[in-house]
Amino acid sequence: MTVLLKVNDLARRFKHGNGDFIDAVKGISFTIEEGEIFSLLGPNGAGKSTTISMISGLIEPTRGDALIGGHSIVREPLKAKSLLGIVPQEVALYPKLSARQNLDFFGRMYGMGGKALSVRIDEVLDIIDLADRQKDLIETFSGGMKRRVNIGAGLLHKPKLVYMDEPTVGVDPQSRRRILDTVFRLRDEYSMTVLYTTHQMEEAQELSDRVGIIDHGEIIAMGTVGELIQKVGEEDRLEFCVGEQKVDGLLKQFETQVEGVTKALYDAREQEGTAMIDGVITIYAKRGRKALPDLLRITNDAGLDVVSVTVHEPDLEAVFLLLTGRDLRE
Repeated sequence: MTVLLKVNDLARRFKHGNGDFIDAVKGISFTIEEGEIFSLLGPNGAGKSTTISMISGLIEPTRGDALIGGHSIVREPLKAKSLLGIVPQEVALYPKLSARQNLDFFGRMYGMGGKALSVRIDEVLDIIDLADRQKDLIETFSGGMKRRVNIGAGLLHKPKLVYMDEPTVGVDPQSRRRILDTVFRLRDEYSMTVLYTTHQMEEAQELSDRVGIIDHGEIIAMGTVGELIQKVGEEDRLEFCVGEQKVDGLLKQFETQVEGVTKALYDAREQEGTAMIDGVITIYAKRGRKALPDLLRITNDAGLDVVSVTVHEPDLEAVFLLLTGRDLRE
């Protein structure tokens, strides 16, 4: 396969007003091959936006470089950016213009025009499945439809690489499904390469040929979904939401007295949407459901107030938790 994007030791340091420095991105490297959906997965503040801003040429890296189609974003920014289509998280459309008028405007911004632009707009409307609404004003569209037009604007100049920044944020489930299906179509029907950033584990797990997990400005793991999940083996993840009690001794009991348990962690926090609790015990175990009765016996003997128990099969959330000791959504 041909490498389309090569990121080499990309780093960015910012200076605060008080004179302190913060390393938002700490020298990351990865490649994306042609025809691949590559997801950059990480919590808010992990460094995704800064990384993409450097790749897009919006901010200069403190060190390192990114090559798009062999063109350096530092030394050849215009050539590099001509191969990149950007779909920002914020919808950037004119509400008083129709879908077609918006696409025509952005096409002209790319230097396109005439019949070639008109034909390309027809093609893009088909890709985003909005040909039947092309004459309607953007202000009449749902949030999901606006996001699809936003995607279309980034496709007009037939970029080699399409960057999508959390395109499903704030949309309803049906619109989310259509956006994800569009991403698949870009790869499968139009041979486009997609760089997709998200903090939604489920999206990365469904979409990606490969995933790069980023946290605190560093790539902490990279590979196919299957390869990443192998990092946690065949273990299940059990979450015990517990009341306000000391659990230190219990963690050791779980690990030494219950067959199949390999690791027990405690995270003091509140769970959104539940009653107030003190924290969550996360237990990794082979055949977690078989281990559950013994785990509950120990918590019961200790008088621990267990609010709820959830059993998760291995997934990217488990990988992130194993690598960082905290939840991906924090």
